[in-house]
Amino acid sequence: MADLSVSSANAAMLTTADGRPLKQALATAQSRAKRRAFYLVLPLLLFVVLTFILPIGQMLQRSLYHDGFSATAPNLRAWFAANPQGTEPDEAAFAALAADLQLMKKEKTGGVAGTRINYSLGGTRSLFTSAVRKADKLEPPYKEALLAEDAKWGEPAVWQAMRGAASAYTTEFYMIALDMERNDKGELQRVKQNERIYVWLFVKTFALSGLITVICLMLAFPVAHLLATLPMRWSNLLMILVLLPFWTSLLVRTSSWIVLLQGQGVINNVLVSAKVIDDQGRFEMIYNATGTVIVMTHILLPFMILPLYSVMRTIPPSYARAARSLGATSWTTFRRIYLPQTLPGIGAGSLLVFILAVGYYITPALVGGASGQLISNMIDFHMDKANWSMAAALSAMLLAGVLVLYWLYDRLVGIDNLKLG
Repeated sequence: MADLSVSSANAAMLTTADGRPLKQALATAQSRAKRRAFYLVLPLLLFVVLTFILPIGQMLQRSLYHDGFSATAPNLRAWFAANPQGTEPDEAAFAALAADLQLMKKEKTGGVAGTRINYSLGGTRSLFTSAVRKADKLEPPYKEALLAEDAKWGEPAVWQAMRGAASAYTTEFYMIALDMERNDKGELQRVKQNERIYVWLFVKTFALSGLITVICLMLAFPVAHLLATLPMRWSNLLMILVLLPFWTSLLVRTSSWIVLLQGQGVINNVLVSAKVIDDQGRFEMIYNATGTVIVMTHILLPFMILPLYSVMRTIPPSYARAARSLGATSWTTFRRIYLPQTLPGIGAGSLLVFILAVGYYITPALVGGASGQLISNMIDFHMDKANWSMAAALSAMLLAGVLVLYWLYDRLVGIDNLKLG
């Protein structure tokens, strides 16, 4: 024990050439190395924060915040705060409405308020703009005056929409994105059958993206296997053909498919000339879901081939030969030896293609028509209409869906098995 104590004391007294304790010098060196590493990754960290984290955070905030009505109707906001859900509008409520209409006319914010309510209840923007123009002529009793101006002011749906917009922070846009609405009592309920569009679009987007992913996998697997097994000089030549679409504009490729797939296009003309179909039976392969699947499969196919190739290239051919020498059939060798080793590439390619397909916009917009539109096109529609909150809510739900699938993939397959190269 004494010898150990002496050794410990001697180790503690070790110093560097400049006389500093060795332990302190090592700690300083490690701290300096960590700072140097942090400074090296700092530009990338700032780039990720500025271009990824902040925009997503702003999107989430935008989906929950819209003060178009709450900031322009302080009197109604106070009345809604003082009266619980389900309270029937009385003369005080209409007086608050009249005061806010007069304020909107003075500050020229009637269009902004009406637009906000119109997001919740279609056709109400004109109701506000018309009432704002005549606000100075309103006299008590205000309930009778406003109902005489337009009977819609007495509809519970209008007051329910104003109550929902009275708070700048609201989940109303998520409610609309789920095809839900509030009834006269403030209870959530499904909208009418012919008005349910968002949930169906989400289901359609994920279904088409899954179909495109499966088709890409079926087409890419043999191509990647061929690239991985050919001699290097032939493999490199064919790899150039795989990468060639990346050097061609997306719009050019999509436009080329329009020429090929349209009713009077190349493919239909060839089939008619070959007497496969008659001139009246031309296939409708464009401006529908079929066109969207075909064109997006072509565009996203390289993103499936490359991860598969990177994995297959590392699989030793001796494994398959050993299995065959032990009596395994070709199918057994593929199923039990080769395929399990390609799962990291299959997972990476499938995840990459699916996520890209879910968020694609240009291709469905050009070749999808009415039946081939995806949720991304609906997001663009709301952005064109300056309904940023609705577009942000749809985007947030799309992001949440992708993250859920990513989590499921991690639970079922394991993210550690993902291999992109």
